[in-house]
Amino acid sequence: MSAGLAAPAAAGAVAARREADEQTADDMRRRAEEFSREFGVPIAFMAVRGDPFTELRRVADEIRADAVVVGASAHAGHRLVGSLAVRLVKAARWPVTVVP
Repeated sequence: MSAGLAAPAAAGAVAARREADEQTADDMRRRAEEFSREFGVPIAFMAVRGDPFTELRRVADEIRADAVVVGASAHAGHRLVGSLAVRLVKAARWPVTVVP
């Protein structure tokens, strides 16, 4: 592939990824709204981009969260460098519940 074709191809890949992310967020929002109606639990759905730790911490601080709930990581490498859940616990800003 020539250098002249690399930039448009990369831009196309970025656009495709963004579109896929938006579709996933729309699907998750719809499911959350269905859950909210079915169980009578109020839910505020937010989709953000960025580093998961940084964004979860920012949003939790912004909305003054009482607690944070995250899923446990299945990646073996996280035992060495720390998972998102471990990083949130170490931040010690709110109680963190880790679910399997």
